[in-house]
Amino acid sequence: MLTDTHPDAEKVQIELIRKASIAERLGKMRSLTATMINLSRQTIAKANPELVGQEFELKCIELYYGKELAGQLRDYLSTG
Repeated sequence: MLTDTHPDAEKVQIELIRKASIAERLGKMRSLTATMINLSRQTIAKANPELVGQEFELKCIELYYGKELAGQLRDYLSTG
């Protein structure tokens, strides 16, 4: 596996993760997930500056979950 982390530093990181409580690990996971979602949305917005509001949200859904689901949601929203 390719890594830029020194083996000693990796051992320390793994030990810290093992010593963390479940709540601490879940908190870190939640924070990392939120960061990744925000970065993803920023990238989508930069790549599609013309999309705003619902169209932007539908583009995100298309990229995350696929065109079929996004199309179904688009159809549902247009009838309601």
